[in-house]
Amino acid sequence: MKSVIRTAAGGPEVLRLVERPVPEPGPGEVRVRVHVSGVNPTDWRSRRRALPPGMDEQVPHQDGAGVIDAVGPQVDPARVGQRVWLWEAAWERPWGTAQQYTLALDQHAVALPDHAPFELGAALGIPALTAHRALTVHESGPDRIAPGTLRGTTVLVAGGAGAVGNAAIQLARWAGARVVTTVSSPAKALLAHAAGAHRVVDYRTQDAAAEILAFAPEGVDIVVEVAGTNAALDIAVAAPGAVVAYYSGGADEHLSIPVLSSLSANLRWQGVFIYTVPPAAKQQALTDITAAVNAGALRVGEEAGLPLHRFPLERTADAHTALEQGAVGKVLLDIP
Repeated sequence: MKSVIRTAAGGPEVLRLVERPVPEPGPGEVRVRVHVSGVNPTDWRSRRRALPPGMDEQVPHQDGAGVIDAVGPQVDPARVGQRVWLWEAAWERPWGTAQQYTLALDQHAVALPDHAPFELGAALGIPALTAHRALTVHESGPDRIAPGTLRGTTVLVAGGAGAVGNAAIQLARWAGARVVTTVSSPAKALLAHAAGAHRVVDYRTQDAAAEILAFAPEGVDIVVEVAGTNAALDIAVAAPGAVVAYYSGGADEHLSIPVLSSLSANLRWQGVFIYTVPPAAKQQALTDITAAVNAGALRVGEEAGLPLHRFPLERTADAHTALEQGAVGKVLLDIP
């Protein structure tokens, strides 16, 4: 089978296309014939780091979608032939989705309904799980996302044209929230509107705090935050007791938080790193995301605010480069 591997840390050039035997699933594993592999920022960031202990090589990419074609011991044989989407395929494992067949833990292969295309399945994973977690960590909020669970809640999504931002907008709207989002260009504003945001603010040309507070005079309850540099804006527009759920630091490792402003408003700053989120929260996210997909509440494509950038498997390095250089939308690999 065709497989992309890396044996060292570095730039996109460390990714190599090789031929490998088709693997056999072990206990608790399924083998998936991958149709589409999803590329996330954590994939290229992890590529720059050393391989996990005990691994000589690794296939990249956590997310993907395809069809189960074999199962190992302790897995229901009825799963063979099931369409699935994959999440955390390569987390502390050698088997990512940038190959024709991959092995995944049974619980990491989630049923994908027939009406949902493989590109949607490959775009769920890390972005949708991260968005779900960010929307469910408010102290007084729900721990699940479903129609009505966020009714009466105002959500600010920073970077509404990104993959996590897009998922957060769609999930928040499905749950009944009022959603405002920030973007950096008119083109990204069109995408955020397509995703379903009620109000879109271009922070480069508008007074972001004034525009957000005009939409939400009492402040926002949940901030889904992509950049630590937005801390001052988040504090300016947060309602008392709000939570700022940050899942990325952008280019800056440091987060500077004005202590007294956060203290007096009882703000909570909540990190979201999906790989180490408590198992029960992940399981609830999987349940809710599945329900959203079944309801047609999660979509991909430019008409849903998430343009698709597709590359063949042999151009995996180009796909990584495109994402590192700021491709707006979702980067995917089509697996032959």
